Amino acid sequence: MSKTIFITGASRGFGKLWAEAFLKRGDKVVATARNLDTLADLVSTYGDAILPIQLDVNDRKADFAAVEQAKQHFGTIDVLINNAGYGLFGTIEETNEQEAREQIETNVFGLLWLTQAVLPVMRAQGHGHIIQVSSVLGLATLPVLGLYNASKFAVEGLSETLATEVAGFGIKVSLIEPNGFATDWAGASATHTQVLPEYEGVRAAFQAGMTNTDAFGVPEATSEAVLKLVDSANPPLRLFLGKVALPWVKQVYEQRLASWEEWQPVAAAAHGK
Repeated sequence: MSKTIFITGASRGFGKLWAEAFLKRGDKVVATARNLDTLADLVSTYGDAILPIQLDVNDRKADFAAVEQAKQHFGTIDVLINNAGYGLFGTIEETNEQEAREQIETNVFGLLWLTQAVLPVMRAQGHGHIIQVSSVLGLATLPVLGLYNASKFAVEGLSETLATEVAGFGIKVSLIEPNGFATDWAGASATHTQVLPEYEGVRAAFQAGMTNTDAFGVPEATSEAVLKLVDSANPPLRLFLGKVALPWVKQVYEQRLASWEEWQPVAAAAHGK
């Protein structure tokens, strides 16, 4: 049976690839973008199966209006994919207040507003699937991406909590955790802070780690995994995308566990009884 998919950030990258994958197989898609011209090719090809909506996810009122428009147009919203977001490149010290606030505003609050907007629709239906596009950097971190890391850590905590709160309504929640992919996420979609010379070494080390092109996946190869996630009767809370993500996170967590165990006597003594 066809589904109605509401997907944000559908102008490029994962969002557009996935929107087209859903349309190709006969689903209906509500595709949001800041610039509707970026969706003209999909509208031309798929006609009434796609509802393009101009949207800045940072606008809470507009988010609720977009969800209402989608519900009135297609009658149902089976899946919400919160894909809109961007990467802010810069060390913690280099990041100014506006850059920090804008990163959290889009990656966390934009996602939160759309989630809040769709929940009443899904509760009334008695079913739904909310898919949050997080990142492997919501579970482990890299330098020079501190505010991005923080935004995705927030998405992790928010979504894991949400899953426990809405399960009784028949609503599923999943987090997609991609490793690096050859999209323009680090190019035209990214923003950059000022550069302090004191961090040249940190930045150089980060750039050196980005030279292994095999570590970056092929964006088009992700569509089949996302279709399977949407079709699953029992979807996982977390789905890693790419061959690098899970092995890296396992390594990071093994190191964390070892450190936590080492300090457990101190932690237990702090309990006081």
